[in-house]
Amino acid sequence: MNLLEQITQSGIVAVIRGSKPENIVSIAKALSEGGVKALEITVETPKAMSIIEKVASELDGEDVIIGAGTVLDPETARAAILSGAKFVFSPTVNPETIKMSKRYGVLSIPGAMTPTEILTAYEHGADLIKVFPANVVGASFIKNVKGPLPHIPLMATGGIDVDNVGSFIKAGAVGLGVGSTLVPAVSEVDEAVCQSITEKAKQFVAEVAKARG
Repeated sequence: MNLLEQITQSGIVAVIRGSKPENIVSIAKALSEGGVKALEITVETPKAMSIIEKVASELDGEDVIIGAGTVLDPETARAAILSGAKFVFSPTVNPETIKMSKRYGVLSIPGAMTPTEILTAYEHGADLIKVFPANVVGASFIKNVKGPLPHIPLMATGGIDVDNVGSFIKAGAVGLGVGSTLVPAVSEVDEAVCQSITEKAKQFVAEVAKARG
């Protein structure tokens, strides 16, 4: 199974944003126990690079894939990759960031909102295109884009919750990026919070499996 298949296997990429650095390893383990194995740590998180390195090291061998999110430039992409990121998420299409990711052999997943941006990102070497913000365009947008561009893998990010997971998957999305509805930005992460995250992760994974039939 290649890296792209690993990321899309459960259909869910957890977006960890705004969490305290000391809580992220516990959150990552809770997500993994719930079946979510692809974890995006956004780079505006304090000490993001050291967190990526720590989580990648502590969960090594547990089939968990750590990536960096909100990467706006190639310099940040390189720093994240050298810290252990296996994929690079961007909110926009930056050809140099895509090039840097491919140079180091990691997955490039830029964000796009129009068919032109989606095709441009793909032509520059992106492995997977993140339709963002997905809640603005809706699941029908993905279905319509897949008509003329069936060969480009799309995922949806932005406003994803348990209730709309199925519609995006059925529309043709190979995966979904899920943030605060899965990982709440709480100040304290105890056993109860971790259990709640695990249960939510199981719900999301189950809804994807159901939609895929």
